[in-house]
Order: sequence, then structure tokens, then C-alpha cells
Amino acid sequence: MLEVRDLRVHFPVERGWLGQPRHWVRAVDGVSFAVRSAETVGLVGESGCGKTTVGRAVVRLVEPTAGRILFEGRETVGFRGGEMRAYRRQVQMIFQDPYASLDPRMTVADIVGEGLDIHGLAPERGARARRVAGLLEAVGLDPALGQRYPHEFSGGQRQRIGMARALAVEPKLIVCDEPVSALDVSVQAQVINLMQDLQRERGMAYLFIAHDLALVEHVSCQLLVMYLGRLVEAGPTRAVCGGPRHPYTRALLSAVPVVDPESKRQRLVLAGEVPSPIHPPPGCAFHPRCPWAEGRCRVEAPAMRELVAGHWAACHLA
Repeated sequence: MLEVRDLRVHFPVERGWLGQPRHWVRAVDGVSFAVRSAETVGLVGESGCGKTTVGRAVVRLVEPTAGRILFEGRETVGFRGGEMRAYRRQVQMIFQDPYASLDPRMTVADIVGEGLDIHGLAPERGARARRVAGLLEAVGLDPALGQRYPHEFSGGQRQRIGMARALAVEPKLIVCDEPVSALDVSVQAQVINLMQDLQRERGMAYLFIAHDLALVEHVSCQLLVMYLGRLVEAGPTRAVCGGPRHPYTRALLSAVPVVDPESKRQRLVLAGEVPSPIHPPPGCAFHPRCPWAEGRCRVEAPAMRELVAGHWAACHLA
């Protein structure tokens, strides 16, 4: 359904006398992946690695610097006007912050129904009201609450409103940007279960962006691991979590809390901080923090290699 090829998103900083950028933030620097119909693909990594920028580029909220984004075989980077509107109906986004992503001046019914109005999906007033009521009911909210405002709801309820808004136009793909990170743990489980139920009922695909590797392991069938704007490992979730090939993936997995207090799993603690995306280190971007880095890692950037069927890693030593 979705194919991203060598996506790059660079933001200019420190402009010179003539307005030309002197430096660039390489937020996304050559990312490629695919999402199939009715599939959930997880994207994980530390804060600042570029996960959200990838999601926003897919939805076309930010313009790619280079690369291709194909949806059902069609190039989307050049979309304008009617083509962009049609694309936005097929690809929606659930934002991370359930407080900032809803207009406080609009009622819930207007927030959910705005997409219906833009795309002309319910031209009659009665049909629009019925559609909005059905959407609120689908995400576990009382349709009678449609005349209330966002500030009258809890965080979990607001996130359900955001989900109803995304579902309103019947998309084929939803980019979920850390949809439960701002919620309590008990509410997280409710929202995740709801998302999985809706996926089974409607056949949507998810690009699920998160920090919580255990959560992504639970909901996704394919897993992408990102570091400093690049993918360092990709493959089936069970293969990546069961046998990680990149040191960064191993460190992430070792930090996942374990229920068994007698577990002897060794924690891999990374030294130092994430390098600046303005001045990334030469060679492998992970080498300053890697406990197994060699001389080659400091001068030569590793390419993504398929180590076993469908399991890729960007590491000289994998």
C-alpha cells in the first residue's frame, strides 16, 4: 500500500548573509520501508531520531527534501489541490498530544464531522449527524457527548475523539504518532485494544510510532528501528525482538522492564548522548556509543544488509 524510498527531510538552520542555509538538521536521512494492507508496522527509536518527521512526511504535513513516497503505486510528492485532498482522505494521522490536537473552540461533533464536510461525505445534515454519532459510538463514546467541548473530557477520551476524527473519512492507512504515550497505563490498554478491534473490523493499516518497545512488539507485525535519522534494523517483529542484530536494538530491548524479578537478562547501558543531527559523526552514526565499534565503523557508514530472509541491519559486525 505504502512504499517509502530513500526519504530525506532536512531543515535549514544558521542562515548566512545572503539567506542561504549554512547548516542543515538531517532529521530523516535516507529511510526506506513499506506498509502492506491491513498491516501494522512499528517504528521505534529515541527522542529526536526522526520518527515523527517520517510520519508527518508520509501524511505530507512536511515536505520531503528528497526521496519518494508511493501510495498504491502512485507518487505522492508532487500532489497538489484535488490530488492532495484525495490522498489525505486515504491517509490520516492520530497525533501524540490529545490536548493540543483538538480545537478547543469546536464541539466534538464538529471536530469529528469536519472531515465529512471537507470531502463531501455527508452532504445532508441528518446524514452527517448519524455518521458522527456512529463514529463516536465506534470509539466507545456516548454520541450524546457530541455537543461538548474538548476541555470537558479526559486524556483517554480526547484520544478517542482524535481516533474518531481520523476514522471519519474511512482511510486505508493511519499514522499513529505515539497515540498512547500521554495516557495512563490502564487507559493505554483500552485505547490499544480499541485500535486493534477497529483494524480487524475496517481492514486499515497502521504505521505505529512509539518509544515503548514492548507495546510495539505487542501490536506490530513488522518493526523498524531508527537512530539519528536512519534505519538501523528492520524485519518481522518476532525476529527483531527475538534475535536483534544491531547493538542499538539490543540496548533498546535490554531496557524493556521484565516482569520476572529473578530474570538474569543483562542490561546494555549506552555511554554518552545522541550526536547532533546537524553534525553527525563520520562512518556509522552509532559508533561513538557502540561498545563493539572497530576502526572501520569510524570511517565507513554501513549499508542495510539482508542477513536472513526479511531481516535487515545496518552494522558491519552484524
